[in-house]
Amino acid sequence: MLARMRLMLPFVLLLIFNTPASPMSKPGDLPSDEFAGRRAVFLEELRELNACAIFHTAPVFERNHHIDYPYRQDSDFFYLTGWTQMDAILIFTPQKNPEDHAEISLFVAARDPKMEAWTGPKLGVGDARILPGIDQAFAYSEFFERVEKLISGYDRLVISYGNNTDFKTEFERKFENSSRRPSLVQEASTLLKYHRLVKSAAEIQALEKAIEITQQSILDVIPLIPTLNFEYEVQAAIEYGFAKRGAERLGFLSIVGAGKNATYLHYENNHGELISGDLLLMDIGAEWDYYTADITRTVPISGAFSPEQKAIYQVVLDAQTAAIQTVKPGVSWRKPHDKAVEVLTSGLVDLGLLTGDVSQLIKNKSYRQFFMHGSSHWLGLDVHDAGGWDGEDGKPHLLKAGMVLTVEPGIYISESEDVEPRWWNIAVRIEDDVLVTQKGHRVLSQSIPRTIQEIEALMQP
Repeated sequence: MLARMRLMLPFVLLLIFNTPASPMSKPGDLPSDEFAGRRAVFLEELRELNACAIFHTAPVFERNHHIDYPYRQDSDFFYLTGWTQMDAILIFTPQKNPEDHAEISLFVAARDPKMEAWTGPKLGVGDARILPGIDQAFAYSEFFERVEKLISGYDRLVISYGNNTDFKTEFERKFENSSRRPSLVQEASTLLKYHRLVKSAAEIQALEKAIEITQQSILDVIPLIPTLNFEYEVQAAIEYGFAKRGAERLGFLSIVGAGKNATYLHYENNHGELISGDLLLMDIGAEWDYYTADITRTVPISGAFSPEQKAIYQVVLDAQTAAIQTVKPGVSWRKPHDKAVEVLTSGLVDLGLLTGDVSQLIKNKSYRQFFMHGSSHWLGLDVHDAGGWDGEDGKPHLLKAGMVLTVEPGIYISESEDVEPRWWNIAVRIEDDVLVTQKGHRVLSQSIPRTIQEIEALMQP
């Protein structure tokens, strides 16, 4: 077979090189002018700072000998370009007279017909040149020949190495003693995170699609759970649902934990046995157009909650419902968590799992025996999306329309001498994805069953 392929190779290369390169990704991707608009906004911020900026793509990570992990673009680079291939560099160089000079340059890997015989057609310099808002494009190999001239004369260099340590090492070595590089260097994410926090209509649409795929896959698998034997069977059914609906990848590694395994917050082994009478926690999310869902549902493996499971589940559901109701513009993004803690702590006291005054238990953080994580994180291109805890003033972010966050309280009860055995290994987390709107909020994952009655009804034969 290989000898025959060598004879055919010239014809294969001719066919590939005369075949138009595929679009940046699959049909239905975010429109290219979406990325051009993002670059234009970021360019104006750089102009005010008299700063230039450099963004590099993510590296390829080797899994083992001659085998790489599936490639995923650096989220900041994708946010500004939509470019999904490796070995590319984006440069912003704001000008006093933009009409006469290039302000946005893109360096990309040149097409390689020999390599494309293995990989299929790739995008090249010609494709980069026709992207809306790109002033000029060059081969990736020309970067160090041109970069010094491009970035000279600015007060500040804003840079993202895309976690590519080889590029970072080479860049710093070449510019270690250069007088033309800006003296002030700033990590790009410190600026770009504020842009990524507020989602555009196109971004919200991508998130909704990711959530819809996740929802449909959950609805497929929940009725099957009483008939399955192992966690990995549930994982396989969910991830098959993602794949058959067109999701390119998982937003994160699926968490499917039964019984005691559900008490481990980021359990990922997924090889435990499904035992009737235990709960099953599924924390999952499909990715669509690089945007990810993040949904958690907890269900009874038998199809019906025990009285103790039902009691814990209802406390968590009440806490989540109350926390979601606090989401609106102008509210601290910590408000949902504070409300969840209040309701959870009160519920744990009512059930006898905590004793004492609720306000004092909250002050002492006694609830952390059963609830030891935050209730929310940002959601978008990353499952723990850009934004961080605090704003520019060092205080927690105030919610704005267009922000998307999760709300995911939980209770996790491990075996312990100070807990009655009837509560042992009950773990419940309920997580939904919430969009801040102009007047309040919208739960993007609202249609995924989450009440006790809805879940038990769905699991009946």
